[in-house]
Amino acid sequence: MIHVNDIKKQYEIVKRDPGLKGAFKSLFHRAYETKEAVKGLNFHIAPGEMVGYIGANGAGKSTTIKMLSGILTPSEGEITVNGIIPYENRQKNAMNIGAVFGQRTQLFWDIPVRESYDLLKHIYDIPERKYQETMQMFIEVLQLEPLLGIPVRQLSLGQKMRCELAAAFLHLPPVVYLDEPTIGLDVAVKTRIRQFIKEMNKTHGTTVLLTTHDMQDIEEICSRIIIIDNGLIIYDGDLQSIKDQYGNQRIISFDLDFEQTFALPPSLTDKVQLLPQEEEDTKIRLSFSNDVIKGADVIAAMMNAYPVRDLTITDSKIETIVEEIYKSSQQEESHEKVL
Repeated sequence: MIHVNDIKKQYEIVKRDPGLKGAFKSLFHRAYETKEAVKGLNFHIAPGEMVGYIGANGAGKSTTIKMLSGILTPSEGEITVNGIIPYENRQKNAMNIGAVFGQRTQLFWDIPVRESYDLLKHIYDIPERKYQETMQMFIEVLQLEPLLGIPVRQLSLGQKMRCELAAAFLHLPPVVYLDEPTIGLDVAVKTRIRQFIKEMNKTHGTTVLLTTHDMQDIEEICSRIIIIDNGLIIYDGDLQSIKDQYGNQRIISFDLDFEQTFALPPSLTDKVQLLPQEEEDTKIRLSFSNDVIKGADVIAAMMNAYPVRDLTITDSKIETIVEEIYKSSQQEESHEKVL
């Protein structure tokens, strides 16, 4: 569905001295600085895939989305979306994609939501019967009925985002780009939005490219993630593989029936790390790597040494794993610069 072959994007930024003197000087002589936002990306997304596209601010995520949607033209490389080159045929490409940008609206600000949808129906040339069927499904799944008669400017953030999602999927596009669709929303609205995205993928086979800083979105929606840093891809693979590769660190919390000073059993001294206790938490938390010792051995050693009332085992969070990959990438980049 999406083919990205060695794309690069460079910007020419005007360098100007500060003050009135600098402004006057730049009228006659301008110096430019080249900024590489994207440095050579290669990835392919199959029809029906839901892919998380993540990275720090300034990594090149939004630039990539803009090139995929036809807003920007790559400096080098090739892109096709559903067989269309986006920046060469923007109108045809726009008919085949949907987009939700967390900080921007595609609805009309001063008119009721229902009238915005009616306008979008004509813009995308949606048959009346199909439009009514799709709207009825959206109203039920996203609970839009109370919102249809309200002008967009009077909606809360959560209400607006539910309406934005319906607008993006209204013409049932084969590809949808979601840029921070749950930013600033409460847990209940996030859950409803995630369920809606999964339902559209299941029912219509919609290909979804999701950019977000909320790792819960990634875990619940995507089976594959692409991590970008400084304009380059540093990881591209399925979610379970990244957990298997980087998620060896685990934490076991023990609730002990024991009030004296705690000391690690001798068999665990060099194999586990005692974590600091959190405020108002009396549990003993031990961190360990599966490559060094198995969880069963840690539990057995603790139960032989102390009376254990209860225990919980926690795997590495996706946020921790992504942070670890970033650190590894930055260390390699620093090493290359030194060499």
